Amino acid sequence: MRAAALLMTLALAGPALAQPTDDSLYQALGGRERIARFTDDFYDRMLADARIARFFDGINQAYLKRVLGDYLCMTAGGPCVYDGETMRNSHAHLGLKREHFNALVENLQDAMDAAGVPFATQNQLLARLAPFYRDIVTR
Repeated sequence: MRAAALLMTLALAGPALAQPTDDSLYQALGGRERIARFTDDFYDRMLADARIARFFDGINQAYLKRVLGDYLCMTAGGPCVYDGETMRNSHAHLGLKREHFNALVENLQDAMDAAGVPFATQNQLLARLAPFYRDIVTR
């Protein structure tokens, strides 16, 4: 199952998954250095993607890259601290639709592929991110 389809299924399935209690996914992702590497690639892919690039106009790119990396690190159970806005508040004004969300997931998966993150590990991270679909996509 493609990651976008998996993420959509998980997002619509039920309540948010609990925050991780251990760092096993963080370790499987390769720790802070590898997460930072695929986060930078992910961000660059989103900026180059005509389907979603416009949503990043006027954004402080250095700040967004940092908080995005911290968010993925924290979600994976790592020691990072996310100090950005909630997903709901940061996306509410954008009018994002399912196709935009799917484009973002595809870019994340491609960045993780390029960083050599195993598919099963990718799916574990995506499963932890899936509940935020409801906060990101405008109904």
